[in-house]
Amino acid sequence: MKRYFPFAVILAILTLTFVFPSVEHENSGHPNFNTGDIAWMLMSTALVLIMTPGLAFFYGGMVNKKNVISTMLQSIVCMVIITVMWGIFGFSLAFGDSFHGFIGNPLTYFMMKGMLGNATWKAAPTIPLLLFAMYQLKFAIITPALITGAFAERIRFNSYIIFLCLFSIFIFSPLAHCTWHPDGILARFGVLDFAGGTVVHMSAGWAALASALYLKRRNEANHSPARITYVMIGTGLLWFGWFGFNAGSAFGANALAVTALATSTTASAAGGVTWIFFDMLRGRKPSAMGTCIGAVVGLVAITPAAGFVTVPHSLAIGIISAVVSNLVVEWRTRTSIDDTLDVFPCHGVGGMVGMLLTGVFANQHVNAGNATGNGLFFGETHLFLVQLVALVGVSIFSFFGSLLLLKITDMISPLRVSAEDEVLGLDISQHGEKL
Repeated sequence: MKRYFPFAVILAILTLTFVFPSVEHENSGHPNFNTGDIAWMLMSTALVLIMTPGLAFFYGGMVNKKNVISTMLQSIVCMVIITVMWGIFGFSLAFGDSFHGFIGNPLTYFMMKGMLGNATWKAAPTIPLLLFAMYQLKFAIITPALITGAFAERIRFNSYIIFLCLFSIFIFSPLAHCTWHPDGILARFGVLDFAGGTVVHMSAGWAALASALYLKRRNEANHSPARITYVMIGTGLLWFGWFGFNAGSAFGANALAVTALATSTTASAAGGVTWIFFDMLRGRKPSAMGTCIGAVVGLVAITPAAGFVTVPHSLAIGIISAVVSNLVVEWRTRTSIDDTLDVFPCHGVGGMVGMLLTGVFANQHVNAGNATGNGLFFGETHLFLVQLVALVGVSIFSFFGSLLLLKITDMISPLRVSAEDEVLGLDISQHGEKL
């Protein structure tokens, strides 16, 4: 029965394509499309997509050689599974008509209906609605992929597929709706998250911690990175793609996109150099791995703030986040928590630092759309308190929600591979392939 069920799902989806062709055409009002904005958002959509293969290289280079293919595939498979889900009901869950500010109506854009003609999204009126949906899809793809570094080298692939589907439905979609839908509860509360500090990095980081605790430690204590050169390639692809991730969140070829691009690259640079200098301060050699990790932590931390802060403050965010994440990584190594690739210290903590520092450094002169107020640095407290409350609430929801989903997944299909398969390696035991 287990063999037949997945393909039965595919046949059901095939049936839906005939029943719901989604040829409705929206003709209300005069279109306000801007070809420059459309061109930039097409490019940004492609840029964010390349981040997932970049993440595959980034994680794949860090694990043991016998688990490289499995680890990379865990990222790549998100591109195919989440895309299918998004086209059917995922976009609706995140951006459909709001249900009390917590989740979207899955029927609003079911099977991508209502995407033709002049249809647009309120916050992006100069691009077609379908382009907005495809752009947001790339965030939905990379978020569960980020979690995979925490349980690398010990999770069954079939069980992972179940978990990523559940996570996308019950954790990512509600957070995206709450934060980025105009009627979302966090949006109405005044939370600022320009490109995914809460929705992407905090949710993935807390899910990673829950996964590491639930799956417990690996049986093999030694950890030898397979290809540090893969990590460096992955870092380059992530940094490159992050311009679409952050600057694309301006939803147009405009001055705000320029600001987000500038703050993103400066925060990343500051994070990378701070990580290696901090390592040197503590008596360690400056490493390629450390440089790459620091650069990514800087990108993570600037994500919620990219369109709300200036370049000087993006440097501060990169520096502070690198030091904090470095210290949390060191703390994690002294515990029994086996977060294989330190997803929580880097993405979870980096996202939380970025959220708080948005509440410290945000200024309305940078982004007139910031209606919540200026940050703590400018003498106002309201925004900082809003960010702090959101941080606590999102953390609780993401951590305990993920724990529950892990338990449900484990009941459906055991999460951990056998000890023998773990020793053999996931590339062979799960996929029958090897480097």
